[in-house]
Amino acid sequence: MFDAVVIGLGSMIGAGIFAALAPATAAAGGGLLPGLGVAAVVAYCNATSSARLAARYPASGGTYVYGRERLGPFWGYLAGWGFVVGKTASCAAMALTVGLYAWPGEAHAVAVAAVVALTAVNYVGVRKSAWLTRAIVAVVLAVLAVVVVTCLTSPHAGAARLTIGGGVTVAGVLQAAGLLFFAFAGYARIATLGEEVRDPARTIPRAIPLALGITLAVYAVVAVAALSVLGGGLATAAAPLADAVRAAGAPHLTPAVRLGAGVAALGSLLALILGVSRTTLAMARDRHLPHGLATVHPRYRVPHRAELAVGAVVALVTATADVRAAIGFSSFAVLVYYAVANASAATLARDEGRPPRLVPVLGLAGCLALALALPPRSVISGVAVLAVGAAAYGVRRALARRGRSATGAR
Repeated sequence: MFDAVVIGLGSMIGAGIFAALAPATAAAGGGLLPGLGVAAVVAYCNATSSARLAARYPASGGTYVYGRERLGPFWGYLAGWGFVVGKTASCAAMALTVGLYAWPGEAHAVAVAAVVALTAVNYVGVRKSAWLTRAIVAVVLAVLAVVVVTCLTSPHAGAARLTIGGGVTVAGVLQAAGLLFFAFAGYARIATLGEEVRDPARTIPRAIPLALGITLAVYAVVAVAALSVLGGGLATAAAPLADAVRAAGAPHLTPAVRLGAGVAALGSLLALILGVSRTTLAMARDRHLPHGLATVHPRYRVPHRAELAVGAVVALVTATADVRAAIGFSSFAVLVYYAVANASAATLARDEGRPPRLVPVLGLAGCLALALALPPRSVISGVAVLAVGAAAYGVRRALARRGRSATGAR
């Protein structure tokens, strides 16, 4: 239970809190905190739906498995495709965040090195990954606590900066919620590790909402602290939390905040690689991806070929990607992924552990609304990649039917 919660915290309390506040404030203006609330409500619905489904289907793959079992093969495939492609982009974004904070002049080289190192950690087993994630979460929480205390006790802090001023729009709040949702999405990492969680029917439904609740509390306090000293200036901050402690009159803490951001990004990247490789494993088992990726290491009991393949692709993307484009695209793909999860949860019967009917309905509507509220570039690129995946699925099915017909004719 403890390690499962820590894996979720390591996925959520990561680089998002160091990076997402500025673009979210730019979108929502004075509506940042309502945007955070909207993101939390959607995340809660998604977490509840995912937890009930994970208890019913404790297998690696997450929503890929749920969609396949509850809605049909295509929807499971589409969810898995969106997750693998979107989270690959997210892995690249987290790796680049490590590089930008650790060594801005050589950000891409540092990012690739981080991907290689964490792929090696994952290769030797999830238990070692959980221990490393535990240490990372402890460091990040300590740094965030310093930021919060510094800002809220500063003579430069003002409650007036927390008020919702004019110019706040529903569209802006929804776009901010969509951007902030990027930082909440890690709770699914617990569900995608279904085969490696002890007593999954009991552990997963408890670990997911607990990790989400802790993360929401941390994010809310950090957002209030940053707004109290920066106000509207948070929208243009290059490094929001570093700028916040500087504005609070403690510039000597800036190096510690930079270090915390780098460590946080490492934690997110570690858990992201875990989740993507497990969904790759599930899709390879069903031959939607090369079947050789479904092999599990006889000693370490991890999908080692999937781990290596994911690490190689992420390293390649990291060497060439732009972090802003990667975050926007990943947000869209992840919201579509959870839309399928909520639709799947809505089909559960009462004796199968169905959540209250309003939860998956609100979660589905919320995911679609936040996805469409993202910047147009993110929406267009996300739709295009999903369309490519759907077309590939259709071609594969057509070829399979043609093969069966030819075999029957002979």
